[in-house]
Amino acid sequence: MDTLNQTRVTEFVFLGLTDNRVLDILFFVAFSVIYLLTLLGNILIIVTVVFTTRLHVPMYFFLRNLSFIDICHSSVTVPKMLEGLLLERKTISFDSCIAQLFFLHLFACAEIFLLTIMAYDRYAAICIPLHYPRVMNVRVCVQLIFALWLGATVHSLVQTFLTICLPYCGPNIIDSYFCDVPPVIKLACTDTYLTGMLIVSNSGTISLTCFLALVTSYLVILVSLRKQSTEGCRKALSTCSAHFMVVALFFGPCIFIYTRPDTSFSIDKVVSVLYTVVTPLVNPLIYTLRNEEVKSAMKQLRQRQVFSVKSYS
Repeated sequence: MDTLNQTRVTEFVFLGLTDNRVLDILFFVAFSVIYLLTLLGNILIIVTVVFTTRLHVPMYFFLRNLSFIDICHSSVTVPKMLEGLLLERKTISFDSCIAQLFFLHLFACAEIFLLTIMAYDRYAAICIPLHYPRVMNVRVCVQLIFALWLGATVHSLVQTFLTICLPYCGPNIIDSYFCDVPPVIKLACTDTYLTGMLIVSNSGTISLTCFLALVTSYLVILVSLRKQSTEGCRKALSTCSAHFMVVALFFGPCIFIYTRPDTSFSIDKVVSVLYTVVTPLVNPLIYTLRNEEVKSAMKQLRQRQVFSVKSYS
């Protein structure tokens, strides 16, 4: 409590992506379009899965949850970033900064766990198909999602606790466009070496361990595909390659940033944009453009909607 009482900083100032006003406007337009497409794309996937009976299987149940997480994840940072691009002085209150930090880690960790679960789901479907209905039934899927959110909440609470327990009594300039643990704790009026190591043992270890588990599962799947038919092999490869593209785009930046919190590079902002802005947009594109089943379901849903409109007229 004494440490908390020492907090005198009431707001933080972001340096943002650039100090060039022309670039700010260009970035505002580009990221506004990306954010709008992210919302529309992910909402479209959720609606398609919910209203298409044949997609009520574990793979698309998890995909629907991924779309929901992507909407939340991008909404934590992008609106504030867009606001900052229009303002000369980009500020955020201390409480809002901590809230942004909490929800950023909540949804990012939830996505890490969900991508790992999705890899396990593909492993079970391809490598042990006879046992798949028992291994990935409705009850198991719901339990996995519950465990996912529980684990993400615990992780986020730990990160937030580590951050607010430090005293902030002077510097308040964050060299970024959003609040995250590494740039915020650098402003603390105390030695943060131990906190940095705890961050690595938490965020870094989670990202790296889940990534290695994902790579291992996909390697096992690739080996098992030699026993599949040509058509089955092609379909499995298409699905797994789409999943792995998402994994690489999301896990790469996370591992790059959270396994070295005590050091910073000029490229950090670009890397952050990848997993907070770009990846939530790329996910629906990858899962729809490369998935014939989803595209077919969207087409049928659109035709059903058109038919219902005509019937009313």
